[in-house]
Amino acid sequence: VKIWCLILVFVWTFIGGVSPYFLKWNQGFLVLGTQFAGGVFLGTAMMHFLSDANETFERLTSKEYPFAFMLACAGYLLTMVADCVVSYVYGKDKSSSNHGDLELQGPEQTKSNPHGHGNPPGGNGTDTTSARSSSLTTVSSFGDSVLLIVALCCHSVFEGVAIGVAKTEAAAWKALWTISLHKIFAAIAMGIALLRMIPDYPLLSCVAYAFAFAISSPIWVAIGILIDATIEGVVAEWIFAILMGLACGVFINVSINHLLSKGYTPQKTISVDTPHHKVLAVLLGVGVIAVAMIWDT
Repeated sequence: VKIWCLILVFVWTFIGGVSPYFLKWNQGFLVLGTQFAGGVFLGTAMMHFLSDANETFERLTSKEYPFAFMLACAGYLLTMVADCVVSYVYGKDKSSSNHGDLELQGPEQTKSNPHGHGNPPGGNGTDTTSARSSSLTTVSSFGDSVLLIVALCCHSVFEGVAIGVAKTEAAAWKALWTISLHKIFAAIAMGIALLRMIPDYPLLSCVAYAFAFAISSPIWVAIGILIDATIEGVVAEWIFAILMGLACGVFINVSINHLLSKGYTPQKTISVDTPHHKVLAVLLGVGVIAVAMIWDT
C-alpha cells in the first residue's frame, strides 16, 4: 500500500508542477495565481503544520511551553538566514536597492527597463550598468526559486514521513488523500510562482523543478518506512513534531515575503490587478486548504 502511495503522490505532484507551463497562463492569471499560491502556503502553514506540531507536542510532554510556536519562529528566521546566504553567494549587494524590486516587474518591463526608472541609463557606463542589472535580475529570480524549492521539499519531508510511519493501510490511504490535496495545490502554486520569478524559463527547467518537488515525497516515504521499522514511535513523533514546527515558519516566510508582498506586476494594465481581486485570490487559496483539512481529522 505504501508503495502505491509513493507512486501516486509522485505522479500527481509532477503533473501539477508542470501544468502552469503547458496551459500558458495569461498575465491576469499570474497576478491572481501568485496571490492564490500565497494563500495556499499560508493556510498550509497555519492550519496544517502548526496545528499538527502543537497537538503532537501536547501529546508528547506535559510541560506547558509553546514548543511548536517557538520552532515556527526558528523556521522563519532560518529562512531569512537562507535568503541572506543566497544573496551573498550570488552577488546581491546594497546597490540592488537603487534599481527597485525587479521581481515586481513583468518580463517585458524587466527587459526593456531593468532599472525600474522612467529614464533609460546613459553615458559611458551604459554597458556596465545594463550588465549589472541583468545580473541582479538573474540573482533575484534564482535566489527566490531556490528558497521556494527548499521550502517545498521541507514540506515533502514531513508529508512523506507521515505516510511512511503510518501504522495501518487505512491510515496510509488517509495520509495519501490529505497529502495529495496539499501537494497538488502546492505544485500548481510552485509552477505559478516560478513563472512569476522566471517568466521565460524553459520547459527543461520546468520539468526539473517539478521532478525535484515530486520525487522528494517518495524519497521521504521510503525514509519514513525505515524510521517506522527501526525507531520507536515516540522518537519518530518527536522528529515529526520538530520538523513540522520548523516547516511552519519556512512556509509563512515564503508566503508573506516571497509571494504575497512581492506579487506579480504585469507588463500592461489589467482589470484584475486590484487590491480586492487579490484579497479574493488569497481567500480562495486559504479556503482550499481549509476545506482540505476537513478530512485531516
